[in-house]
Amino acid sequence: MNILLCPLSDGGYLYPALAAGRELQRRGHRVSVLGRAAAAPFAAEAGLPFAAAEEFGGERAFDAARWGVTGLGQYRAAVRAARQVHADLLVTSVLCNGALLAAEALDLPVVVIGLSIHLWTYRSGGAGEPQYGRTRENRTRETLALYTATREQAGLAGRPARRTALDDSPLLGDALLLRGLPELEHPGAELPPRVHHVGPLAWEPAADPAELAGLDDALARTGKPLVYVHLGRFFGGGSPWPRLNATFTGGRYQAVVEQGRTGDPRPAPGADVLLVRKPWLGPLVDRAGLVLTAGTSAPVLGALLRGRPLGVTPNGSEQPVLAGALLREGAAVHLPRAPRPDPAGLLDAAWQDRSLRARARSLGHRLAEAETGSARRAAELVEQTARQPATSRENHGYSTSRPGPRGRREPLGGSAELDRSALRIS
Repeated sequence: MNILLCPLSDGGYLYPALAAGRELQRRGHRVSVLGRAAAAPFAAEAGLPFAAAEEFGGERAFDAARWGVTGLGQYRAAVRAARQVHADLLVTSVLCNGALLAAEALDLPVVVIGLSIHLWTYRSGGAGEPQYGRTRENRTRETLALYTATREQAGLAGRPARRTALDDSPLLGDALLLRGLPELEHPGAELPPRVHHVGPLAWEPAADPAELAGLDDALARTGKPLVYVHLGRFFGGGSPWPRLNATFTGGRYQAVVEQGRTGDPRPAPGADVLLVRKPWLGPLVDRAGLVLTAGTSAPVLGALLRGRPLGVTPNGSEQPVLAGALLREGAAVHLPRAPRPDPAGLLDAAWQDRSLRARARSLGHRLAEAETGSARRAAELVEQTARQPATSRENHGYSTSRPGPRGRREPLGGSAELDRSALRIS
């Protein structure tokens, strides 16, 4: 089977897709990766062939920060790349509307790799779930509106989706794979039938030993216990830096702050803060005793897999829902965004909370058990999805771009100009 991975190219979305892709390749399938050019080294380290979306008309596509406005570029690039490799199935990310529409246009099955928790409306149950900022219904409605707008831009308006059942939202693809645990969902909630928990799909590029040695030298200068800070891109009420500076100036702890995700770094001159920009987080969490995060999936899963408790400061997307689940499980404490009279005191209380640490280790142990076989479960669901009956897929629409035997497959990225001139895409 020819499989095209076309996830969002940020690590939190790309790496789980690469984990699944490696297992699919090991099982004998031909797997290719489409993404922003910056993702090429990571696909190479994973051992998977790669092509830049920019070469297929996808300039600025597959950027998680711009997911709501780059769907058309995703659509064009995914259609062209899928035609070139004669893809039998697409694997994409949650929120990747353009890839979902490419699968529809080519009549291909599509598997969506989601976050650690379900974002949208439950099939049933979930009564009494606290509404953090906005309801699931509101989040579902807004996400579907963006999907519909992209569909219209792609010239697919008015074409019926293959699935019509009430709980068969197009946002789920033919299967949606969640990377958390069932207990992270609200008690009593029933997920749609095409949503499956597969485990973390943990993979990241290896850290350079020389970089780690330099990091250890820098941290040893203060000798203070380490907190890893991975807050995310959006903070709503303003910069997190007043709180971070107040917490890590003249106190007991030092922080490593992932500046690629916190944005606009403003550490105070006397703050015990080390800024980093790394494509990996595992070694940083290994060195830390506590993780501060807005509640995005990558740092939460990374912390729990290593048994680290969390301090959460949620804002948008899955952050409030995931943070609420962690608080319910007792694996995290809530740290307010605004500076308090004694910000270091809140951190100290969390650090010394034995119950918090025990519950984080317990949840992390269950997550680590799910990680064993996570890629295998994902690959099996991809294979199962490909076998499911659907509408006719005999030629996948390839006759519009590459006539000839069905079995022929071009190397991804090898003939983009030839395909581009033959495609009929608005």
